[in-house]
Amino acid sequence: MNIKTITCGFCDGTGKDPFGLLSAASACQVCIGRRAVMLAEPVITCVFCQGSGVYPCQRLTCTVCGGKGSVTALSARAAKCPDCRGTGATPDSGLPCLTCKGRGLVAT
Repeated sequence: MNIKTITCGFCDGTGKDPFGLLSAASACQVCIGRRAVMLAEPVITCVFCQGSGVYPCQRLTCTVCGGKGSVTALSARAAKCPDCRGTGATPDSGLPCLTCKGRGLVAT
């Protein structure tokens, strides 16, 4: 298994809490101030948060990617989720799709 280092999506590589909840100098809760995170390859952008690492319309880490902004792809043989149509979100509620777990892809 190959590991890839990527820029932290939650803090956008600054290493600081993007919302400054505790203080402007607080470290990012996802990368712990390191500015980068590691994921197993193949890596794809999280469709649920569009790579921001932030849960849509909230000040929380994305529950799909854990705030990293990217996720490990299922496999090379994956198709767009039929239930959410690849958005990663349930159309009715906006919560992560239960079929694809918010990734927008399902194994074929």
